[in-house]
Amino acid sequence: MTDIYRKIEAELPRLRRYARALVRDAVGADDLVQDCLTRALGKLHLWREGTDLRAWLFTILHNQYVNYVRRSVRTGATVEFGEADLLLSQSANQEAGLELRDLDRALGQLPAVQRAVILLIGLEGMSYSDASAALGVPTGTVRSRLSRARLALRQLMDDEPDQQRQQPAQTRTRRRGMAQFPAREEGSALSAIAG
Repeated sequence: MTDIYRKIEAELPRLRRYARALVRDAVGADDLVQDCLTRALGKLHLWREGTDLRAWLFTILHNQYVNYVRRSVRTGATVEFGEADLLLSQSANQEAGLELRDLDRALGQLPAVQRAVILLIGLEGMSYSDASAALGVPTGTVRSRLSRARLALRQLMDDEPDQQRQQPAQTRTRRRGMAQFPAREEGSALSAIAG
């Protein structure tokens, strides 16, 4: 196995994590990563030595996701239930699980462009310039989308759950102080995403 294949293999967990956060379906995410790798290996001659391989792979993944969304709009969405979904059990730490569920729902309510930026920077730890290259937008656009996405996430996470179901995201203005929430661990995924 050559060095480039080892580097690509090292990026697989990050690609999977980003794809699962984008698609919100494990099977669809694995398909997306496979499509990304197929495309990357087929176009490996286009990658230039010395450039950021991670950003190149995330650009391919993001473009494959855009194609996936366009395809799903044309064909319609389907949902499959597997036996594994029925056998899952809840962990003992319900508070953390509920917080992650709320974060997942809040991320799902963000526009796709804001969700992509917040996942690349907050979850994957990419720099602004790498995220800019992966998404094909200027760095200033990445910064403004990230700022708006973090603000929207804070508002969505601060609102009461029953209020979220009753009001559309654009009309929510009520906020609670951040001091009312339990302290979050430094470096946790939630604190990194929400800023």
